[in-house]
Amino acid sequence: MSTILERLKTLGIDLPPPGPPAAAYMMAATLGNTVFLSGHIAKQDGKPWVGKLGKDMETEVGKAAARSIAIDLIATLQNHLGSLDKVKRIVKVMGLVNSTAEYTEQHLVINGCSELLFEVFGESGKHARSAFGVAQIPLGACVEIELIAEI
Repeated sequence: MSTILERLKTLGIDLPPPGPPAAAYMMAATLGNTVFLSGHIAKQDGKPWVGKLGKDMETEVGKAAARSIAIDLIATLQNHLGSLDKVKRIVKVMGLVNSTAEYTEQHLVINGCSELLFEVFGESGKHARSAFGVAQIPLGACVEIELIAEI
């Protein structure tokens, strides 16, 4: 068992089967020693986790949604690479938060993803990051996150 898989097990996380793309794109692409993961939307019970931060969803719920996306991103990495031990580091995370114009806690929402990546990958999980508020996300999802990793 890999160190990363052991850490996931310790955290009580079972990786779900990776989801298929929702449109005309690939979930992961590799260029040299870099893996680019497409945006993953938040899901709850296998369906899009719908909501708008600042309107019908609180920051802590958005943070939980972002954490769930981190698990899906890790599952996609596992599926694409065959082993999470190939990940040298998480380089960049970009988060999109479906939010009202007045909402300003997008960075706290995306912490749900970043904090889990730190827990799972340790120092290699520390990354550069952007967090944006957007008017809408496909399927009405509350959060979408993409990731870049070095292998």
